[in-house]
Amino acid sequence: MGKKEILSLAIAAGYLGALLPRIKKERTCLPVKYYAHRGLYNNSGSAPENTMPAFERAVKAGYGIELDVQLTKDEEVVVTHDFHLKRNCGIEGDVDQFTCEELQQLSVFHSKEHIPLLEDVLKKIDGKVPLLVELKYKDGSRICEKTCEILDQYQGTYAIESFYPQVLIWYKKHRPGIKRGQLSMNYQKIQGWFRPQYLIMRGLLLNFLTRPDFIAYDCRSGYSLSLQLCRYFYHCPAYGWTVKSKGQLKKAGKYFDGFIFEGFRPDADFEH
Repeated sequence: MGKKEILSLAIAAGYLGALLPRIKKERTCLPVKYYAHRGLYNNSGSAPENTMPAFERAVKAGYGIELDVQLTKDEEVVVTHDFHLKRNCGIEGDVDQFTCEELQQLSVFHSKEHIPLLEDVLKKIDGKVPLLVELKYKDGSRICEKTCEILDQYQGTYAIESFYPQVLIWYKKHRPGIKRGQLSMNYQKIQGWFRPQYLIMRGLLLNFLTRPDFIAYDCRSGYSLSLQLCRYFYHCPAYGWTVKSKGQLKKAGKYFDGFIFEGFRPDADFEH
């Protein structure tokens, strides 16, 4: 075998090694196939994203729920997606620049709803459907610590996920028994971000550090080589986000084991 062949084999081995998720004897998917993105919401109605009515609707329909958590200025864990408050509350400033009490004075998408506390959301859902909890990492590990304190008291089924490898590394160390998922996407095509770290994250090349139980990947990029190698070579389940139509669901079906959806209801019953 020549030097070029040896080098090629070494590169291939290194690539596969970098993709290594948590290895289990049997492929273990999440409890249900479909998760309602930020609840079963309608931002122009009375059930905006990441609010109690949106979660209640998802529970009634029997879907799992994907939701997002962040820290307030006084380190309360609240359920909201954007770091900035302009889109959902119409004001300038980030979530962590306001106390929980101050956030409670703001309406969400011109409705009667407010940004809820994670504790209150968990009480409302009360284990009726599985949860995907996305941690919005910003500065340090406090979001992991505070969220973990709350979820430790929750009796329902849940998994955590994040775009940020730091979150998965924290959970691997401190709560190894909790299922963790690596969120990713084609950052270059979708966001126009070309810095090296986004190439690494797009390629799932930090899996050997984070050891995810599943991958949640942009459904428009399900053909990703790294994703499909994780799925077929390592038997790591893959979930597509965010599916917005039955047509998109059908197109993405061959690349994923489950889906995070919004704007329509998939033709599937609740799966235990």
